[in-house]
Amino acid sequence: MPSIDIFEQNPVLEDDRVLLRPLQESDFEHLLPFSLNEPELWYYGLDTAAGEENLKKYIANAIRNRNNKTEFPFIVFDKKTKAYAGCTRFYDIRQDYLTTEIGYTFFGKNFQHTGVNRHCKLLMLTYAFDVWGLERCGLRADARNVKSIKSMKAIGCVQEGIQRSHMPALTGGRRDSIVMSILKKEWERGKKEMLEGITR
Repeated sequence: MPSIDIFEQNPVLEDDRVLLRPLQESDFEHLLPFSLNEPELWYYGLDTAAGEENLKKYIANAIRNRNNKTEFPFIVFDKKTKAYAGCTRFYDIRQDYLTTEIGYTFFGKNFQHTGVNRHCKLLMLTYAFDVWGLERCGLRADARNVKSIKSMKAIGCVQEGIQRSHMPALTGGRRDSIVMSILKKEWERGKKEMLEGITR
């Protein structure tokens, strides 16, 4: 078993650039501008928060899954701009297997390519391996999502393969999913230092 239980600890993750705190229903107001004005953020997503009703469902589902101990969602605050930037979460949490996935990540256009995502990933991976005591963090994306794949590789993720016709796509049909991961032993043998270096 992991050294701690994330659901009991209810963590807030923070460095000099970003703050990740547990998502709440009241965060609807912080995320609504993205939902109304940037619906394309969820083009490749597992679920959509585009539009007011979809955003309500998105938040409610995330909180319900946290209560069911399968996901742990965060809202992300960018300290540099003093504004909420988006969301991310641990999902497919298997504390008995010492594994989780990181995903359901979206950031408004003004926060993309600014370092926010890398700071979030550093905080989440540090927590998962160094505090939580997990052995594997997986990351997954639509195989067509070149931007996300590039971002995952940039933080040191290792490609494991492609899950063909993995799930329905929000835009219709089915999607292939690329599967990547970082293992605890890789984290301890240099990937942590690498990610720390590119977030300075």
